[in-house]
Amino acid sequence: MDKDEAVRLRRAINRLARQFNTSATDEGLTPTQASVLMLIAGRGPIGISELLRREHINPTMLSRVVGRLDEIGLIVRTPDPDDLRSASLTATDEGRQAYERILAQRAETVSRSAGRLTAAEHAALIRALPALERLAEETD
Repeated sequence: MDKDEAVRLRRAINRLARQFNTSATDEGLTPTQASVLMLIAGRGPIGISELLRREHINPTMLSRVVGRLDEIGLIVRTPDPDDLRSASLTATDEGRQAYERILAQRAETVSRSAGRLTAAEHAALIRALPALERLAEETD
């Protein structure tokens, strides 16, 4: 991929991400809080070190985000009895419901936008999914 193609791809991804951020704010969450909740609800229980690895944010920021999600009742922290510095994070019922609403809104955003594509563009997008998924995995 040349530089111009990389820039175009990054711009497209960033525009999609901004549209997805609306689903976070509709739930009263920041985009970072929603991202962390999505990982916890989607993969939980999950440890803080795993969240740090996946979210690529500094530990202080992650601690604040986790603290806020815990404070508003979307997650619970369960201390590791063998290592009191560590904890396992799990979504509460309310957190899982917020997760489902965010997923549904994001799916609707993609479906609505994809519905405006030509048949050829839609087919090209579907064919590109495996490459996009692999690209996302490589950036983790």
